[in-house]
Amino acid sequence: MNRVYIKTYGCQMNVRDSEAVAAMLRGRGYRIVDSEQDCDIMLLNTCSVRDAAEQKALGKATYVSHRKKKNPDFVLGILGCMAQNRGETILAQLPDVDLIVGTQKFHQVPDYLDNLAAARAAGVPVGQSIVDIDEEADSQNTIRDHLETDEPQVSAFVSIQQGCNMSCHFCIVPKTRGDERSRPMEDIVTECRNLAARGVKEVTLLGQIVTSYGRRDYRHTDGISPFVQLIEKVHEIEGIERIRFTSPHPRGFKQDLVEAYGRLPKLMPYVHLPMQSGSNRILRAMNRPYSRERYREIVDALREGTPDMTFSTDVIVGFPGETEEDFADTKELFRACNFDMAYIFKYSIRTGTVAEELDDQVSDQVKERRNQELLDILRENSGRRNRSLVGTQQQVLIEGPDKKGLHFTGRTPGNRVVILDADPRLVGQIVTVDISRATVSTLYGELVLEGVAG
Repeated sequence: MNRVYIKTYGCQMNVRDSEAVAAMLRGRGYRIVDSEQDCDIMLLNTCSVRDAAEQKALGKATYVSHRKKKNPDFVLGILGCMAQNRGETILAQLPDVDLIVGTQKFHQVPDYLDNLAAARAAGVPVGQSIVDIDEEADSQNTIRDHLETDEPQVSAFVSIQQGCNMSCHFCIVPKTRGDERSRPMEDIVTECRNLAARGVKEVTLLGQIVTSYGRRDYRHTDGISPFVQLIEKVHEIEGIERIRFTSPHPRGFKQDLVEAYGRLPKLMPYVHLPMQSGSNRILRAMNRPYSRERYREIVDALREGTPDMTFSTDVIVGFPGETEEDFADTKELFRACNFDMAYIFKYSIRTGTVAEELDDQVSDQVKERRNQELLDILRENSGRRNRSLVGTQQQVLIEGPDKKGLHFTGRTPGNRVVILDADPRLVGQIVTVDISRATVSTLYGELVLEGVAG
């Protein structure tokens, strides 16, 4: 009765948290399974950024809880942001949930599952759910374990910072993730070095506001921020060939970070740069500390220093009070920045945020229309930028078989997905690929054998 299935909702931070929990559980003798039908324990690692994400997790938990009628020993746990946000109030809707663990207590999951198992083995009725959403000092240092598998691991997420001290009026993350906390630089470097020893070629540094890393713990040195200092140290690790990071904040793109792309070849020419709105009035209402003009300056500076830079972004449509003029400003900036990819969200009220109390909410119909208009621009931009790569050669890190298992998939330095035929021995290698075809989201190409990296 130790088979665990973990279902993850939301961002890369949640993916990383789930992987760390899985690694800790395997270290305790639990089996991590890929099918929810084969598990004795199901853990839902949840997201609270949008109401739809919470509702999706609640719906799944409601459906799964019926398994307890057939198997009273089946264990259902809710982890992460929704657990942190709602706490024991979840039990009013889902009284059969056994475990509710917040974002600072992931490392306690093995102990809690052990306790539940011991109680059941002793025949002791488990009449009360375990709820732990307390804050814990240094909890940022507990997300460090990586799950080892039989398959080669090409890339890995590395958590460098948790929490957020920003006060964006639409965002619930400071409530669900707590105050900003950074891990020691040397611990992160050691983790990356260990990953390289296992064959990992690419690391993605993760944080709520990753560019704020270490600002209270380390000094700027010769104008170099702690975050860029960390990138420099990871850059020195033999075996690590590619470095990425997410999610940053526009205010973190000072000259040192802009210039880092030109002098650190392992730092990939890809930036996820959240815009949220192109209207200065709405940016102020959101409490975002930059203007549309400053945002455009950052994009232009990055492209000037690294002409092949690719960009993705986040945009919220329908923030309270957003007029057609405001949205026109967003469309204009969105088109001008020529994004390769974007996550476009329709604003949803999040309990406990400043925006919850704002008047002049935008109708769902208007949100849907504005969302579609940006998607149309994105489709046009992405298709054009991908088609411009047809006929070029790209350096592609082969990640493994594609979803259908018919071909292989990899990524360019600019984070574009490439589908190609390749030999399994090339998984984890950087190869040269002739790009022959492009869609809005994917490139297709043929391997140039003489370009295979050693």
